[in-house]
Amino acid sequence: MNWRNFLAPYSQVVEELKVKLKGMRTQFEHESSHSPIEFVTGRVKPISSVKEKMKRKNIHINDIETELQDIAGVRVVCQFVDDIDGIVDRLRSRNDFDVIEERDYINHKKESGYRSYHLIISYPVETIHGERKVIAEIQIRTLAMNFWATNEHTLNYKYEGQIPEKVQARLKRAAEAAFKLDEEMSKIKDEIQDAQRVFKTNKNDHEK
Repeated sequence: MNWRNFLAPYSQVVEELKVKLKGMRTQFEHESSHSPIEFVTGRVKPISSVKEKMKRKNIHINDIETELQDIAGVRVVCQFVDDIDGIVDRLRSRNDFDVIEERDYINHKKESGYRSYHLIISYPVETIHGERKVIAEIQIRTLAMNFWATNEHTLNYKYEGQIPEKVQARLKRAAEAAFKLDEEMSKIKDEIQDAQRVFKTNKNDHEK
């Protein structure tokens, strides 16, 4: 297989989604006092990661496009848990891609403690050979969830997926602490947003 050619449409999906989602963030900033989107990132799985997952899940090369749903991945990070539902609703209502599956790992966390909301989408890409539907994953999570997941991913890489039990136990406790932080911050969300509005107004006044 020519991996470079195979992954090219996935790279296109990631770049287009990043532009669109960052555009949403800019619109929120212009039209309301609060943007639920803190930042947006994206990536295409490295070839080595694709091959490793194919081997681990026993996926035939002919089934990659349908069975590996996270080759193209975009992450939307929010400040508050409450923001996630609103973002999910807006993404569901878009007409430039189709949501084909949803996975709620916030209300139904993984055994590891992982929390995030995943949308699996079918995204139409224009190629020189015509339109092609590419499956991609959009993850929506809070800053605290993202901090935890980034560190868990690093540990999984270090231990090749076999994290020692003591470390796993600490990770679970950390996941609960992160979620508790999210819950507490949600309770003072209005206060935080008021402070952010004051800061933004003062900053704009000084820049005039």
